Amino acid sequence: MEITFTKLHGNGNDFILIDEMNDPVIPDEMKGTFAALYCDRRFGIGGDGVLFISPSTSADVKMRLFQPDESEAEMCGNGIRCLAKYAHDAGHATDSCTVETLAGVMPVEMGYDDEGEFWATIEMVDPGFERSVVPATGKGEYHEEINGFTVHAANTGVPHAVVFVDDLETVEIMAVAPAIRHHPSFPRGANVNFVQRNGENSLRIRTFERGIEGETESCGTGATASAAVAHHLGFVGPEVRVETHGGPLVIRCGEKTTMTGPAATVFSGVIED
Repeated sequence: MEITFTKLHGNGNDFILIDEMNDPVIPDEMKGTFAALYCDRRFGIGGDGVLFISPSTSADVKMRLFQPDESEAEMCGNGIRCLAKYAHDAGHATDSCTVETLAGVMPVEMGYDDEGEFWATIEMVDPGFERSVVPATGKGEYHEEINGFTVHAANTGVPHAVVFVDDLETVEIMAVAPAIRHHPSFPRGANVNFVQRNGENSLRIRTFERGIEGETESCGTGATASAAVAHHLGFVGPEVRVETHGGPLVIRCGEKTTMTGPAATVFSGVIED
């Protein structure tokens, strides 16, 4: 059996993409196992997740994302840009399309700039700050003290904890993030973003992602959550530049919340099994 795949990344957050627009390639009950096997960076292709693109009854295309721990994520900001690039290049979509995800249907505007770099702007899920939306236990907006950290939270398609720090580089993420990610107040767990204010309307972030159980180069929904919480608290204006290890994203907060960033194709190949 031969399985064709494409490897893409959004600011270093990398994905294996399987095209199921014509027919299913990986049975649904095997998608999680497939992700665990092929996301391995030594014995597989390597990636932060596996994207599946398929037809949709409510949008132009459908996106599903399975993570290395075999779980299915509701949404992924960098992943949807990668899927949009693939859809654009493969002729499944034009310069605008809609993408069905478990978090809802996301409008996308995309294309290549004069230097040949691909950019996409995603209309994101409106950030939810109430505990019932995050989801988190209790009532009202999320605000907890966890192991000496003040933790805020928002849902931007997936649950995110947001922690503001003075010096991002001194945070030992693998030591401190798991306690927040698994805190009992988050019944479905949460991604954890450590955020440093970096001047007017500028943030730097590092993100520990559930499902990957480690730090990634970039997280689109995490950048959106961090900007949304910072804006909600009055730290920044409505347009925020968010610097991740893998590169910048621009988040616009307002009646609509959007994320703008690049995506790139790394290589294509065939799995022979």
